[in-house]
Amino acid sequence: MKLNLGCADRRIDGFIGVDIAPGLEVDEIVDLEGPWPWPDSSVLEVRAHDVAEHIGDCSHVQNWVCKKCIALRFRLEPTMVLPLRHDLGRIHFLNELCRVLVPGGLATIEVPDALQGAGFIQDPTHKTAWTRNMFQYFGAGIGGEFAHGRLSIGYGITAKFNLVSMERREYQDTYDKVWKIMATLEAVK
Repeated sequence: MKLNLGCADRRIDGFIGVDIAPGLEVDEIVDLEGPWPWPDSSVLEVRAHDVAEHIGDCSHVQNWVCKKCIALRFRLEPTMVLPLRHDLGRIHFLNELCRVLVPGGLATIEVPDALQGAGFIQDPTHKTAWTRNMFQYFGAGIGGEFAHGRLSIGYGITAKFNLVSMERREYQDTYDKVWKIMATLEAVK
């Protein structure tokens, strides 16, 4: 199985179109902020272009554990009684991505570079900022020997990837230039 996450109106041959809203190119309607419906190690490849920045942090404001966070944590860490912290958008997205990918499965993610250009801040629906250095927290092969090795448990990161490629692309939008990060990651299990 191959998934085109946040497909909107873009069909990729051989991929299942996934989006939060119905549309002509959408095969499955899924809210990626919640638990993903696909079984562990069931996906060969994922394309996620212009979707990951729309995945927000846990939105509750109370001090007790929300149902969304505890459901995710119990699925990922069944021996844990309560989560250490509530899931954050980028951590949730990459944890779920790694969980559903087969060992060695590939994911290509394209997001606005929050450090350059208007891409991240121009869209009022963007919820999480992404940078190239952020990926080091998700794998030893991404310069994350320190970040992933030392901090992943405390941060609730279960994902681990090797970096296949990463580049920054420039686009001319209506008024300003937009830079995007294109990262291809390989699931390590």
